[in-house]
Parts: sequence; structure tokens; C-alpha cells
Amino acid sequence: MADLKDFAEQLVNLTVKEVNELADILKEEYGIEPAAAAVAIAGPAAGGGDAAEEQTEFDVILKAAGGSKLAVVKLVKELTGLGLKEAKGIVDSAPAPIKEGISKDEAEGLKKSLEEAGAEVELK
Repeated sequence: MADLKDFAEQLVNLTVKEVNELADILKEEYGIEPAAAAVAIAGPAAGGGDAAEEQTEFDVILKAAGGSKLAVVKLVKELTGLGLKEAKGIVDSAPAPIKEGISKDEAEGLKKSLEEAGAEVELK
């Protein structure tokens, strides 16, 4: 049981870059696509047939850094609270999520800030 707790703690403390690397390993070596599994799990819980219900949680996805990469890295660092190295890793690995499961107002604010810095951003 202690081993599982240690493992859970390690997973919780992964950086965004490490999570991306883990996802790549799972996909390439084991044929597991974590994003597809999350959608499959979330799908039945949604209750089906309520497609007209308004979306309440949004993901802010950085599609491209644009011409001012340094400004975008600094802004990602500021918005996420990550270190400079982790923020640069996100920008370098675009398209990549900046923040997930946030309110519409917060997502639109992040999108506006990032676009003003020159980035291409998508809300999902």
C-alpha cells in the first residue's frame, strides 16, 4: 500500500513536461492514448443526450508561439506559475494546454493576453 501512495505522490508532482513525456511513452511503448481514455471515461458520466447544455469548463490550448516567442514564454510562466524552463517547454511543444478546466471568463482572459503577446490560442 505504501508503494501505491508513493506512486500516486510522484504522479501528482509531475511537471507538465514530464506528463507530456509520460503520455508519449504510454502511447509509443504500450499503445495507450491517455487523452482517449479520459474521453472514454468522461463520456458515459455526462448523461448522454444533453448536447444542448452549455459548456462550463474550458481548456486554453497554445497552438503556436507566433513571432514573439520570448514574450509568450514569459507570459505562460506568469499565468501558470511554472518555472521558466517548464514554461519554455510548453511553448516549444505547442500545441500544448496552458490551463485546463477553467471558467469561460478566465479562459477568454488568458486567450486575450496570449494573443496580445503574439501567440495563437484555441479554447476547447
